[in-house]
Amino acid sequence: MAVDGATSAKGGGSGGMRIEALIFDVFGTCVDWLTPVSRAVAAAVPNADGRAVALDWRAEYDPAMARIRDGARGYVPLEILHRENLDAVLARHGLTCADPATLADAWERLDPWPDTVAGLRRMRARRIVAPCSNGSIALMVRLARHAGLPWDAILGADLARDYKPAPAVYLACATALRLPPDRVMMVAAHNGDLRAARDAGLATAFVPRPLEYGPGQATDLAPDADWDLVAADFDTLARSLEDGP
Repeated sequence: MAVDGATSAKGGGSGGMRIEALIFDVFGTCVDWLTPVSRAVAAAVPNADGRAVALDWRAEYDPAMARIRDGARGYVPLEILHRENLDAVLARHGLTCADPATLADAWERLDPWPDTVAGLRRMRARRIVAPCSNGSIALMVRLARHAGLPWDAILGADLARDYKPAPAVYLACATALRLPPDRVMMVAAHNGDLRAARDAGLATAFVPRPLEYGPGQATDLAPDADWDLVAADFDTLARSLEDGP
């Protein structure tokens, strides 16, 4: 399916969908995490390969959340997991950091992709926009202030006390907005995120971020299912949604 213009598996534009709210994956979809985190690691940790540490740090993300999703650990906010994962990665690399707490907060200081802020503002003119992130409310508020993300509300893991792709996270967002799931569209650069959202009854939109993991990225370069919308960037997605109801 082409992504140079928005396309729909249901016949062009947003078809007959009545979408009242858009909820967004944040890390990777709305913001570039690799470049800022790599930079923060290099500045805070002598002799570190900032990019290698950042990638390994991110690789700890899903296993740490899986222990909570699987019931092996009670819910804790993502900031705690980020700090624990940082300690583990630094130890694995044989590195020390004078101020690991400040370095762990690098995830609150990420940069938006060039199309993110203007695209969100354009979409917000007609629909509710909010994050559906595994980041806590506190993390998402601070990140929004840093990156200028114009959210109407902060939604996500804290509401459900669980982590995506658990269906409770997507459904908690719809419930918080007092909308049925089919009036809510999940926007993400990750096919797995969209698959879980669709299984929970939400509409879906795929926007690729081929540099999320750097120039060697091999996954999520294209849609792997018939998502409701596929767009090259947020502006293209906004234009397509303007054509719909």
